[in-house]
Amino acid sequence: MKYCFKQGFQKKYPQERVIALAGNPNVGKSTIFNELTGLKQHTGNWTGKTVDNAYGYYGYCDKNYKVYDLPGTYSLISHSKEEEHARDFICLEHYDVMVVVCDALCLERNLNLVLQILEITNNVIVCVNLLDEAQKKGIQIDLKKLEKILGIPVIGTCARNKIGINELVQMIEQYQSQEAFHVSYDDFLEEKIKEVEAVLKKTLPENLNTRFFALRFIEQDQKMLQRLEETTNFELQKYPELIQLGKKVHTELKEHGYYLLKHQIVKTIYQKSEEICSQVVTNQKQRQISKFERLFQKKWFGIPMMLLLLFLIFWITMVGANIPSELLFQFFAWLGDWLRYLLEMFRVPTYFCNLLLDGAYQTVTWVIAVMLPPMAIFFPLFTILEDFGLLPRIAFQLDKQFAKCHACGKQALTMCMGFGCNAVGVTGTRIIDSKRERLLAMITNNFVPCNGRFPTMIAIITMFFIGFSSGIQNTFLSALILTGIILFGIAMTFLVSYILSKTVLKGVPSAFVLELPPFRKPQIGKVIVHSIFHRTLFVLGRAISVALPAGILIFLLANTNINGSDLLMICADFLDPFARMIGLDGVILLSFFLGFPANEIVMPIMLMIYLSKTTMVEMNDLLRVKEILLNNGWTLITAICTILFSLLHFPCSTTCLTIKKETKSWKWMFFTIVLTTSIAVIVCFLVSHIFTFFLSVS
Repeated sequence: MKYCFKQGFQKKYPQERVIALAGNPNVGKSTIFNELTGLKQHTGNWTGKTVDNAYGYYGYCDKNYKVYDLPGTYSLISHSKEEEHARDFICLEHYDVMVVVCDALCLERNLNLVLQILEITNNVIVCVNLLDEAQKKGIQIDLKKLEKILGIPVIGTCARNKIGINELVQMIEQYQSQEAFHVSYDDFLEEKIKEVEAVLKKTLPENLNTRFFALRFIEQDQKMLQRLEETTNFELQKYPELIQLGKKVHTELKEHGYYLLKHQIVKTIYQKSEEICSQVVTNQKQRQISKFERLFQKKWFGIPMMLLLLFLIFWITMVGANIPSELLFQFFAWLGDWLRYLLEMFRVPTYFCNLLLDGAYQTVTWVIAVMLPPMAIFFPLFTILEDFGLLPRIAFQLDKQFAKCHACGKQALTMCMGFGCNAVGVTGTRIIDSKRERLLAMITNNFVPCNGRFPTMIAIITMFFIGFSSGIQNTFLSALILTGIILFGIAMTFLVSYILSKTVLKGVPSAFVLELPPFRKPQIGKVIVHSIFHRTLFVLGRAISVALPAGILIFLLANTNINGSDLLMICADFLDPFARMIGLDGVILLSFFLGFPANEIVMPIMLMIYLSKTTMVEMNDLLRVKEILLNNGWTLITAICTILFSLLHFPCSTTCLTIKKETKSWKWMFFTIVLTTSIAVIVCFLVSHIFTFFLSVS
């Protein structure tokens, strides 16, 4: 059997049929397109690469075949430009046959799209590609049984080796529409679908599938309804009874527990895909692995294990960072003395020498000594968990919670990135396709404490809640309290995401397909290199660039006197009345403002002002530090409010600049600063007054 290739459109045959190729990204769809048409279509799948439908021609059995290569999409419930483009073609355009290309290595994930397309049309051929790769991994697929279950033709191919292409062409030519498999939902939902569908049959154009659009009306999918009006002659406003019916059914479903209808529909489709694959795919090794992996997918096991791993990472970071931090402080102190001797030898003016060493140098070296050791430990450990395959499972466990907040489940991944550095977490939001949900993730990433805020929190926890006894018990208890604080920050992430999604950033959550990779042995060498050079040094470099001018500013404020008082104390006294309303004092609040370039310098600035020093003070002796704080009016309430303010207050300058860069807008950067600071003020105000009330009563 032969088929002839024609480049460009030439009216050779009297008939023309339209064929569309759909499928997930990276399943070999464009390779099949090239084999059919001869066009050298690129197979890249990054944003914008295949957003325009490529098309070509081939001729067979006295017919022209016009083939469209649609952008890769995981679902028709789309939330990216590429997926919207593919969805619009599948749902609204005319085609004779839809060829859905699937990856034999992960058929279950690919069948989700097949089942969704079968809700629109029966003119579907399933092309299971990459059979050679599946065979190497011991995966066997019963194509005949799959064909029988789905009720549509199923062709196996290995497009790179041109195996199965002729059979696919022949099946396209012979294919006739037939009754296919359709997903059935529960009785109540099916009843409502039929109720809406009965009205749509009288209003929608004849070539459109009423069941698919009935589901969209019930979901109140405004984007899809808008595209329906733009693409066809259908005008929704002419049918007020249809609008009212959609809203009525949507409300009724909510009353019956369908709060996240879109996700419940997708969940049903996924369950059907899993059920079908269990009947047609055999892979004994995969089954053995999946038993272990499923354990992490159970909330009763997965969530406690993830919290335990998070706790262990914090504990290892806290224990391991102490000695290298102390060594760095000693080294920088020695280097500072040597530089001072060198500057004095060259007769540099004393004031300028102090400005460079006590201002810029001391601030920068403090940031390095405090940030570098914990980041050098935290980032590799965190990257090992990422390479091991744990992060996608965290997103899987938290997806439902984020969906309830009208946010995207991928935000769980960006939230985890924020533990090392909030700027990294903000950059990581690029994986979220929806602009609204990306903004939610950027704004709320601040509630995850970064390495810059850990030193202040750990010092206060040790001084006011743990005590100063050494040993494993002390560090474990400190890590446990820190984990509890972080859980409070995560709770605030959910709460603020929900409030924003109901007000400033209104919208419904977008569904996303998350492929859970198998657990695998991490590549330790690669992990260390990547985490040190691409994360630790990158973040440290940004922190140093803003700490340098901050150190000079702090020195100038501390050494400029007006009427016998330095500017630092004048500013602290000005802020004091307001600060005491929220459980702090003026010195603490000013320290956070001056620590805007880098959170690591908040506590040293605080001690410098309390002691009326002109340079920052080291925190080597926490007993002495606690004595200084108590002598300046600190109480248990002050300690709690300082920890909460450190957790919730405005992002550092590096994160703010990253938000501005990612959003290309100063507006969202300032909005984040104002929102987070307002929340920190409100929470501290409530906590301080509640504690004060109970203490006065008792």
